[in-house]
Amino acid sequence: MSYIKRDIESKILILSQEYACLLITGPRQVGKTTMLQRLMSPERTYVTLDDMEERKLAKNDPALFLQMHDLPILIDEVQYAPELFSCIKMAIDNGAAPGSFWLTGSQAFQMMELAQESLAGRTALLHMPGLTQHEVYGSGESMPFSVNLQALKDRKTAGAPVNMEGIYQRIWKGALPGYVSGKYTDRNVFYSSYLQTYIDRDVSEQVTLTDKLLFQDFIRAAACRVGQMLNIHDIAKDVGVSDDTAKRWLQVLEKSDIIFYLRPYSNNLLKRTVKTPKMYFFDTGLVAYLTRYSSPDILQNGAINGAILENYVVSEIMKSYQNNAQDCLLWYYRDKSSNEIDMVMESDGLLHPLEIKRSVNPGSELAGAFSILDKGSVPRGTGAVLCMRPELSAINSQTLIVPIWMI
Repeated sequence: MSYIKRDIESKILILSQEYACLLITGPRQVGKTTMLQRLMSPERTYVTLDDMEERKLAKNDPALFLQMHDLPILIDEVQYAPELFSCIKMAIDNGAAPGSFWLTGSQAFQMMELAQESLAGRTALLHMPGLTQHEVYGSGESMPFSVNLQALKDRKTAGAPVNMEGIYQRIWKGALPGYVSGKYTDRNVFYSSYLQTYIDRDVSEQVTLTDKLLFQDFIRAAACRVGQMLNIHDIAKDVGVSDDTAKRWLQVLEKSDIIFYLRPYSNNLLKRTVKTPKMYFFDTGLVAYLTRYSSPDILQNGAINGAILENYVVSEIMKSYQNNAQDCLLWYYRDKSSNEIDMVMESDGLLHPLEIKRSVNPGSELAGAFSILDKGSVPRGTGAVLCMRPELSAINSQTLIVPIWMI
């Protein structure tokens, strides 16, 4: 087992020279603590609020807690003691040095809400995703994904070429360092334990569960629908719960970074677009486990092979932006005439349509829907088909062919 260097590390070190407080959120077990412990200097104090005594002190007397621990400090799982934020705010206002506070939390929505209330303007907020294919298999510097031709040429040198079988191995293996690094080798035990810990610790804090197995069935029902337009009623019906319960449970999954949504693109000139988001999981390995695909080969030929590939591509693009502390302006397009574009990315005032295909030799018809965006108020830029082709290529001057291993 070896440590996998994270792309977000350089951004954390740079921001630590400018901000007194850094707050790093992200899903459970993506490696936040491991990374920060490797980055921190020997004089930095480490405290985890998983320790019940430390948590009790932080909640009951946050001022004393900070007096007991010297700065600079790394406080792990800080969401367990939101009472600390007002004291940290005071310390920053009183001149705390850059890098004094490193905070981590596994519940991004809750953490952002608390931080924005107490630490607005005083804290660098970073979201750390699971591992990217660049971190695991690539080399060199990582940049946010772009359809710019020169940027894609530069990107070739940082990626690791692989065929379709290799892509599905990456999808099946997932993005959690504990399994990808080889620390844990039994995949079924790893993901089973992950789910149990998640339900026992994160879910149970947000909703009252009378049947934990029912909630696990609910996550599985959601996993069967990755890459699809969200249909709350169908998921609820599969599990045997009310639509209101399903909606509430989906909010829990989103708040704890198990799922995320891609919203539909629209503007004032595109009036017939749909309003329903598409749902994705942050980790395709978790999807493969929940949908009971026991090997990459079976997954590659299974019923969800296209949907999980789409999930993988969307999440890889999003992660490339998160690791550079940038927002990703990404949507999908679908109108009431069933015209659809898998992704629409906005960059530098242009819309870039992106289509995802399993094909090795995609034809020009795959980009047929791209011209629909010309009816909108934002100009269309270069588009791309993201596929299994081994090399960077082009259909025409407006549409590139980009290998998925390059994302």
